[in-house]
Amino acid sequence: MSTKLFDLSGKIALVTGSGRGIGFVLARGLASAGARIVLNDVDADGLAAATETLREDGVDAEGVSFDVTNANSVAAGLRDVVERVGNVDILVNNAGIQRRYPLEEFPEEEWRAVLDLDLTAPFLVAKAVVPDMIKAGGGKIINICSLQSTVTRPTIGAYTAAKGGLALLTKSMAVEWAQHNIQANGIGPGYFRTEMTRRLHEDPEFDAWLCKRVPAGRWGDPQELVGTGVFLASAASDYVNGQLLYVDGGLLAGF
Repeated sequence: MSTKLFDLSGKIALVTGSGRGIGFVLARGLASAGARIVLNDVDADGLAAATETLREDGVDAEGVSFDVTNANSVAAGLRDVVERVGNVDILVNNAGIQRRYPLEEFPEEEWRAVLDLDLTAPFLVAKAVVPDMIKAGGGKIINICSLQSTVTRPTIGAYTAAKGGLALLTKSMAVEWAQHNIQANGIGPGYFRTEMTRRLHEDPEFDAWLCKRVPAGRWGDPQELVGTGVFLASAASDYVNGQLLYVDGGLLAGF
């Protein structure tokens, strides 16, 4: 099979929430397949450091800081991206947060913060990017969903509601924009060692439970998401649309 199917040369990829964590890893992975990278994060200092790290590694990268939960900020940020780099061919909606409270104690402001960033922001950014994708004749949207798009645990009701909504929003994007040669798909990470999951993987009891529960017997490494990301960003997935690909070490396959 020709590796050209996975070649992203000449493509511009915008990855939200990519100042660190999974977003940064995915951005680096798309760059390794040839894409020009636009990093985004609301943390301007972290974004600058991440951009410089990629540049030191020889990656053609730009950093654009804007608030993905604010439509005006998104519009201004996208104008900056287009002026400095060009139209976005690949959008990775990765920015997200987690808040943990029992549902009966969940503060309304925290609930809204999770839904704003984890669900509304992907809609706002995609809405801003898609008109140029339509004019260009196509594009790729990758929404970072979650294992919790399907299942849940106590105290993460807001996250589950947002990620479950994002899974169905992904299908809506696929159905509405397929006519324009735009493919919208999701990646559903299982349990990966990241800053967001630090309190869990540093908890001996939870760590032991997870390693017993996951058929692979271990946590995921964020690098193990890169192949799926490149696939969904490339011509190899041109007839894959509205799908959620779980990368979870087999967790959802058993009980």
